[in-house]
Amino acid sequence: MNALEDLELRIQGCLEGTVIGLRELIRALVIAVVSRGHVLVEGAPGLGKTLLGKTLAAALSGRFTRIQGTADLMPSDMTGVHVLDEASRKFVLHPGPVFTDVLLVDEINRASPKTQSALLQAMEERQVSIDRQTYRLPGGFLVIATQNPHEFEGTFPLPESQLDRFMMRVDVGYPQTGDEARVLDRYGTIAAGATAPEGAPAATITAEHIEAAREYADHVHVSAELTGYVLAIARASREHGQIALGLSTRGALALMRAARVAAGLRGSEFVTPDDVKLVAPWVIPHRLNLTSEAALEGRSDRELAGTLLERVPVPR
Repeated sequence: MNALEDLELRIQGCLEGTVIGLRELIRALVIAVVSRGHVLVEGAPGLGKTLLGKTLAAALSGRFTRIQGTADLMPSDMTGVHVLDEASRKFVLHPGPVFTDVLLVDEINRASPKTQSALLQAMEERQVSIDRQTYRLPGGFLVIATQNPHEFEGTFPLPESQLDRFMMRVDVGYPQTGDEARVLDRYGTIAAGATAPEGAPAATITAEHIEAAREYADHVHVSAELTGYVLAIARASREHGQIALGLSTRGALALMRAARVAAGLRGSEFVTPDDVKLVAPWVIPHRLNLTSEAALEGRSDRELAGTLLERVPVPR
């Protein structure tokens, strides 16, 4: 067992006592933790996304904070403000919830575009600028943002620049009957509903485990042909007649990194086109800006991402 597989087993072991189901999302979060990426989760409310973020932070021995997206949420509510300390007669920073290890932004698309954009620097550079001063965030800073489907009332679409900073978007549907039955059995009592379920009882994941997993992922071989395959997918997205804005260079890097980790998670020492195809539904669709004609025809970003993989020849 390599370091990547060991890390995934440890994370699953920490989460399985609290979180039921959400297997695809857990795999995406493992890739994000190793790749230093961020995850956007789309789905209906009440499916356990907040519980998953809180439990993951506990498993990683990190601090967890949560922001609820609302129309009146201001950028300073996230980043913090300087307040005059009367004793020292100096302005002291009162840090906002962005100063954490795992940040859950719940219903991010209910916040205004101005407030959404306040996360851009934090997500890309892991630092924030407040009143012309720059403050570093933790090295493992991870954003898990949830958004409701766009047809929900009172939501704002995320700007393209912010969507591109999410390494992956995972669409979460309703749980399978067996998983939902286990949820009702475990949390269906009156006592369980009185307080929020606890996070992982004891963290078994250290910074050394994560660094070892990252080091292993960096040694997973990527051939020149595989690099050309990723670039061909990016070019195809930019030249597609129904896509107004295709995959950026940042998106191509995310696809490569995610495929590299996915290869390591299956015990391979090299990346194959199948690894790229496995992570592509998480990495590509949310970065595609469809033309108005495609939208009128009812095409979806996930559907067009699938056509890109069908059009691009697989290297041998």
